[in-house]
Amino acid sequence: MKKTIPLEEGDFYWAENGYRVFTAQYHLKRGYCCESGCRHCPYGYDPKTNSQ
Repeated sequence: MKKTIPLEEGDFYWAENGYRVFTAQYHLKRGYCCESGCRHCPYGYDPKTNSQ
């Protein structure tokens, strides 16, 4: 089971369409790349090549 990470100031913002967008700060706290092509991925994942 994955552990729950409490959200803090600066971990996300709301996009115009109403979705929550996680920032690089949150991804670094999480500690791994989910390989979903996140907008602010600090791990360098590229969904086009499926590699980091």
